[in-house]
Amino acid sequence: MESRRRNGSSRVAPEADLVRLRPRDDTLHASRGRTVLAMGRDGFLDDTGEHGLIVHETRLLSRYALRVAGKSPCPLALSNVEQHRWLGYYVLRPPEAPPEPRDTGSGGQPRLSQSTLEIRIARVVGEGVHEDIELTNYSDARSRFRLTIAADGDFADATELRKDARRPRRVRRWSPGGRRGGALSLEVDLRAGRTRLRRGLRLVIERASSAPRRTRDGFAFAVDLSPGGAWRTCIRWIPVFDGTELPTPARCWPESGPDDYERKRRIFLKESTRMRTAESGTLAPVVAASLERARRDLAALRLYDLDQGDRAWTMAAGLPIYVALFGRDTLTASWQSALLGPEMMRGTLAELPRWQGRKLDPWRDEQPGRMLHEAHTGPLEMLGRNPRARYYGSVTTSGFYPFVVSELWHWTGDRKRVAALVDPALEALAWLERDSDRDHDGFYDYRTLSTQGVKHQGWKDSGDAIVDQSGAPVSPPIATCEEQAFAYAAKLHLSEVLWWLRRRDEAKRLFHEAQELKKRFNDAFWMDREGFVAMGLGPDGRRIRAIGSNAGHCLASGILDSDRAERVAARLMAPDLFSGWGVRTLSTRNPAYNPYSYHRGSVWPVEQGTFALGFFRYGLMGHLETLARAQFEAAELFELYRLPEVISGHARSSALPFPALYPRSNSPQAWSSSALFSFVQALLGLYPYAPLRMLIVDPHLPEWLPELTLEGLRVGRAEVTLRFYRNGGRSSYEVLEKRGTLHVVRQPSPWSLTAGVGERLRDVLSSLIH
Repeated sequence: MESRRRNGSSRVAPEADLVRLRPRDDTLHASRGRTVLAMGRDGFLDDTGEHGLIVHETRLLSRYALRVAGKSPCPLALSNVEQHRWLGYYVLRPPEAPPEPRDTGSGGQPRLSQSTLEIRIARVVGEGVHEDIELTNYSDARSRFRLTIAADGDFADATELRKDARRPRRVRRWSPGGRRGGALSLEVDLRAGRTRLRRGLRLVIERASSAPRRTRDGFAFAVDLSPGGAWRTCIRWIPVFDGTELPTPARCWPESGPDDYERKRRIFLKESTRMRTAESGTLAPVVAASLERARRDLAALRLYDLDQGDRAWTMAAGLPIYVALFGRDTLTASWQSALLGPEMMRGTLAELPRWQGRKLDPWRDEQPGRMLHEAHTGPLEMLGRNPRARYYGSVTTSGFYPFVVSELWHWTGDRKRVAALVDPALEALAWLERDSDRDHDGFYDYRTLSTQGVKHQGWKDSGDAIVDQSGAPVSPPIATCEEQAFAYAAKLHLSEVLWWLRRRDEAKRLFHEAQELKKRFNDAFWMDREGFVAMGLGPDGRRIRAIGSNAGHCLASGILDSDRAERVAARLMAPDLFSGWGVRTLSTRNPAYNPYSYHRGSVWPVEQGTFALGFFRYGLMGHLETLARAQFEAAELFELYRLPEVISGHARSSALPFPALYPRSNSPQAWSSSALFSFVQALLGLYPYAPLRMLIVDPHLPEWLPELTLEGLRVGRAEVTLRFYRNGGRSSYEVLEKRGTLHVVRQPSPWSLTAGVGERLRDVLSSLIH
């Protein structure tokens, strides 16, 4: 395997090998909106693990099997066509086929290929599923047999599907679903106190070539096929919630035209920014493929029931276990991917105020003004068995919401829309001041009030996420460094928006508070001996001196003093933190390091995207190129060029040319997809300023990506196509097409904390020549 040295790190060329990684390799997923169809590798459901038809986090179908004369067909080729469309080819020998002598010669063929009964199954996911089944007799003899379909559902909550979880036993039974034999219904009645839920599923047979007959657990058909003959049926899997059938694709594939879901998806894919690379450059094809996959994955994660219109929507956090509204996940994903368009920010920022805390409810960790952490729709949540139907245990969402409001302002300049979001943003900041600074030291900490609450409520929210330098766990209240960084960025950027909206006194107050927070932060969190930022302040007010990825968010926000940034960045990219694929959540030198732990040694793509913008902010282009290259090379290793939620922290080497996976890693994951667009924004130095009809660019393309074109980039009401390219040792750009008024100016970003007056003047003159 080829290796070469670049930017001080080992480069192992994945394009030369056969590596293709697939998270959850035992499962095939098709999904749309709130519905996930998680199938076994044979395309069926066997009532084990996390497989099933899961709608609103309720497993409606846990077993589904097709048999021909009592035998299972052999799967040959099974794949998604799109995230919501799936196709499978199966074969078996006709039941009447006589035994054949084994052909041991060099031209010997499998018996299945000589006398074949083919089954094709196509599935389209809506809120339910439309399944088409077609059998074709490719043998030279007539075939008669009994085709059976068996099904069952346990109505388990999504949290009950883990292999180590106790499975519920709920009374349910199939009953006739209509007057004819082609429909069955399965229903369960769930109660907790006065709360009652009815969840059900109807299986409806349509267009069958022979009449169905009900069996104890499904249907049976008598099939009679002459040579070359075909038999067909459609089966609609229709969820029924509290007596109402949910929309399910009604027509066969490929006859089915675009439904409302598909119409909305196509609008986004047509209008969002497209990215093209040239053939040159070692990673150019990977960059193009991974960005396009990420664009489509974000569209596939859309939660249609939360749409604020065709062009304002939000998304689920990830598949298969985070198909719900998560406050900080959606804010992060919509912000990081903003160069695709403002639709995700519009929808997310409009949706979250509907959930904003209005009262004191300790069980939900709800307080007035606090922004949502997560909202689930599973039966345990809706029955009140846990607080996650509306749970607030996160500091991040409240600190991050005002910042994303300012980003929507920068990208759109939409005064009316942004003005409506300012008061919820101010309420979130008021909650931080009132309820997240319990000891009144000027820093924002967390501690759950709920008996079922999240222990750690900063960026890293797993139960063992925060440890000290000896590896010992630290218990809340804790003020983590990144939460101070988010609050600083929120106040600084929202103050600018308030100034534009002529709310000058509030703007001055927030700006002053941001500057004071920055001063306090650099005094309290800086560890000069380590040349690094403390992970947090513990319950005793002392620094938590563990070395982890948290400090990278301090670079991105700008809260860190400029003279300290290079030391922090170098430490992040040192071998104990930088694995060769990305920055680990915890240093390998810490006794608590575990490459498989959620937050004690793994690598999160979402963090890498944020760190890239931090490196750009402080002019650390070498680190930016190294990190970007590592993540795109990681994407190359994965099926579909799709980065998963999290990968292991093992060091990259010739002996270890690909990383292991976190055991339950989600894929696709919204903020893993969005992280790739942060790399593009950082490498191109993009900074939109729609209120002044301006787009600032400052490209620094690496050798491995000598050219990148953005088609249809929208800033305010304008749209522009830009080609960026390397010209000798310097990157340049040209405007290929423009609609509307937009001034494209070469300048170091206003975010830059290192650009001097001379550099800014030179680039302004260069822009005038353009």
